[in-house]
Amino acid sequence: MVVGFLIRAGVVIGAVYYTKKTGVWGNPEETEQLYNDIKDQLRPHVNRLERHLPFEVPALPRTGEFRYLAKHYYNEGVKNTFHFIEMLPCYTGQLMKKAKDTFENLSQPPTSQ
Repeated sequence: MVVGFLIRAGVVIGAVYYTKKTGVWGNPEETEQLYNDIKDQLRPHVNRLERHLPFEVPALPRTGEFRYLAKHYYNEGVKNTFHFIEMLPCYTGQLMKKAKDTFENLSQPPTSQ
């Protein structure tokens, strides 16, 4: 158990260290440079793969598109989270009513047919 925890912790620490070293957690310019480097390194492999696939692979998004999409989906996630929080009392009330009805049905003696 302790060994498993140490292995998992080591993997997480290694992943954080590696991503910090490569620039994922750096300033926006470092992250953009990392994205462009990864895109450039993947392009030859994608080209080779495109020749063998029966369909067309879409191009990787440009940095501006990537920023827009990241902001858009982040904002949608925040909106949906707050909508869920707003509706939580309603959902809780519905759950409690269903639980009450279920327990009432279970507490009644079975009817013989």
